[in-house]
Amino acid sequence: MEHHEIFEPYQKLVSIIIDDKECLVPENNSILRCLQYLDMEGVSDAELCWNGDCMDCMVSITDGNSTKQTLACRTEIRPGSILTNISEKICFRSGKTRVKILSDDIETK
Repeated sequence: MEHHEIFEPYQKLVSIIIDDKECLVPENNSILRCLQYLDMEGVSDAELCWNGDCMDCMVSITDGNSTKQTLACRTEIRPGSILTNISEKICFRSGKTRVKILSDDIETK
């Protein structure tokens, strides 16, 4: 994976669910960085502040039994999280993203 310098240090990838797909993303990173890990071009091109001031990176996250709206740039990913309602302003393309599934890279269409 290229661009390792933009991510917080991590030892492993953790499993999350996006659009009913299991994805592997780097631990110790914000949700926004994890989305960028999966779709480097789309998320990098988005006009976001990356610090929460613009409020344009809202997502819904389910951890266990609770679902809440949160800023993707200010919330660290947790293993098993389920992400839904990803703001269109993030420019995350789940249909075209490079999804990490079971440690294999596959291109989804």
